[in-house]
Amino acid sequence: MLTKLFSRKDVDLTIFRADFPLFQRQIKNKPIIYFDNACMSLRPKSVIEKSNEYYYNFPGCAGRSNHKIAEEVEEAVHEARTEIAKFFGAEEKAVVFTKNCTEAINLVAHGFPFKSGDVVLTTDKEHNSNLLPWLKLQKQGLIRHEYVDSTSTNEFSLEAFENKLKEHNGKVKLVSMMFTSNLDGVTNPVKEIVTIAHKYKAKVLFDCAQAVISHEVKLKKLGADFITVSAHKMLGPNGIGALISTSENLKKLNQFLVGGETVKDSNLDGSYVMEDIPERFEAGLQNYPGIIGFGEAVRYLKRVGVEKVHKQLVKLNQYITDGLKDVPNLYVLGPSESSKRNGVFSFVIKGKNVHEVSLLLNNLHNIMVRSGAHCVHSWFNKPENKCSVFKDGTIRASFGFYNTVEEAEVFVKAVKEIARL
Repeated sequence: MLTKLFSRKDVDLTIFRADFPLFQRQIKNKPIIYFDNACMSLRPKSVIEKSNEYYYNFPGCAGRSNHKIAEEVEEAVHEARTEIAKFFGAEEKAVVFTKNCTEAINLVAHGFPFKSGDVVLTTDKEHNSNLLPWLKLQKQGLIRHEYVDSTSTNEFSLEAFENKLKEHNGKVKLVSMMFTSNLDGVTNPVKEIVTIAHKYKAKVLFDCAQAVISHEVKLKKLGADFITVSAHKMLGPNGIGALISTSENLKKLNQFLVGGETVKDSNLDGSYVMEDIPERFEAGLQNYPGIIGFGEAVRYLKRVGVEKVHKQLVKLNQYITDGLKDVPNLYVLGPSESSKRNGVFSFVIKGKNVHEVSLLLNNLHNIMVRSGAHCVHSWFNKPENKCSVFKDGTIRASFGFYNTVEEAEVFVKAVKEIARL
C-alpha cells in the first residue's frame, strides 16, 4: 500500500527513468533496484552521448595545437567550464578541474600556505578524502588536526565548533568539513559554520560530494572559500571533479601538481613562469570527455531541479523509515527524523552481519546497497562507537530521484524478510 506522502499533486520525477539505460536491464529476469546512489549516481543517456562526442568528433588536445580539432576541444571545454561555474555561482576562471573531490582537497592541503602551529578543523565523521590529507600533513609536522564531536544524534554542534575555535585562539586557519554526510545523510548548518569560522579568521572548505545532487550549492551565496565536487555523484562521468573557489583564494595557493600546461615558460637554470589560474593547477592532458560530460550533467540536473530531487529523496526515506520502524532489532544511524537524513537510510539489524544482509538483498531481490564503514572508518573507531550496535559498520541504502515508491516497497518487504530469518 502506497503512503499518503505521495499525492497526485507531487511532481513524479520517475518520468526521467527512461533516460537511464540501467533500468532497461534485468538480472535473473528481475529488474534492478539501485539504492547505492551515495557511492555513485547513474548517468542519463545525454551525458553518455555528450562524452562520446569527443571521441567520435574531435579527439584531440586542447590548448596545445592550433588546428580545427584542437579548437573544437577548447571550445567544448570552455562551454563546460562556463556551465559549471554558473551552476555553482562562481567565476569561470576559479573552476579548477580535478579527478574528483579527493584530488581537489589534496590540492588545497598541499597548496595552502600553512605555517608551523596552524590547525585544520574537521568533523568527527569525515570521509577519508577529507581526513587523510590532514592526517598526512600532521604526521609531517606541518599542521595540527582537530575535530568537532557530533551530538548524540550524530548532528553538528555549533556550540562545540565555536568552542574549538576559541580554544585554539586564532590558530585554526582552515575549517574543512563535509556539506552532507555520506555516512548518515545529515546536512551540516553550512551557512552558520561559515559565519562563525570567518569571525575567527579561518578559511572554509566544504566537501560537497554528497550535497550537490539535492542541495543548492552556490559558492558566493554560501560564503565559503573553497568547495569541492565530484561529477560521478551528480549524474556525471567518472574521473572528473572540481575545486571551486575565487581568484583571490586560488592565487594564494601554491602549485600542487606541476608539468605540462601549468607553466608559460621554463628554463634549465631552475626558473619557470606559472600559468594563470585555473590552468596553473591543471597539470597534463585533461579528461576532456569527462569535462564535457560534466557540463552536460549540470545542464540535466538544472532541468530536473535540485530542490525537487531533495523533496523526492526525503519522501523515499520517510516511506522506508515508516515501513521499517517496528522491525525488531533494526537500528537506524543518525537522527530519528527521516527528513534530516536526506537520501540515506543507514541501518543495522542487531545480530546479523552487515555484509551478509547486503548480499541477501542483492542475491534475492537485485537490491543494490552498500555495507561497511563507507570510507568513514574513523567514526566507527571512536571508542564510544566501538561498543555500539554500529561497531561493524552499516547497511546503507541511498536513493536517487529516479527511484520509485514501488522499489521502496520491495526494499521494505525484503528487509523485513531478512530480519525474520
